[in-house]
Amino acid sequence: MSKTFGNKIRALREGKQIPQRQLAAALEIDTATYCKIEKGDRRAKREQVTVLADLLEVDSKELIRLWSADKVYDIIAEEEEATQILNMVAETILKYQDKTAKA
Repeated sequence: MSKTFGNKIRALREGKQIPQRQLAAALEIDTATYCKIEKGDRRAKREQVTVLADLLEVDSKELIRLWSADKVYDIIAEEEEATQILNMVAETILKYQDKTAKA
């Protein structure tokens, strides 16, 4: 699993000197589970990402981008054509946004 999201929330938490157990309690999970999220051994739920953004006083869009990027990475990281796959997805998103903007 990719650890970009986990590394970011760890850095933010440590910078604010918040114990893991406090964030775990706010997310209604045990400390061991929260620790696994920071280490990248377990993925947070999307709802938990927005709660963490509030608690860590950071833009939720930034954390959601990192969380989403980790998910995408985990899906295609071992594909030989990962870069080409990402380019195709980006093109598809741009076409979709263009269609919805015209509608």
